[in-house]
Amino acid sequence: MGYNTKNYRQQGGEKTIIGGEVVLAATAKVTIDPATVIEGLPSGNFTPAASQANSTATTIEDLVVDFNALLAKLRSAGLMNA
Repeated sequence: MGYNTKNYRQQGGEKTIIGGEVVLAATAKVTIDPATVIEGLPSGNFTPAASQANSTATTIEDLVVDFNALLAKLRSAGLMNA
């Protein structure tokens, strides 16, 4: 009887298959090159949101305008649903 592992590297090492759970410790770091394509997520890739300047609002009304601008940028980048 043979043993089939859930996690393995395909011949040649070009592809690693994870069939089990991946746990990253609190001190772990994951670095993803900006050109990396991530498949299986709704958007396929991550798009950074446009920059939002720090608010200089002095009234609640002005703060609402700045906050809504931030929300619009997050939606436009696909980081929030409408």
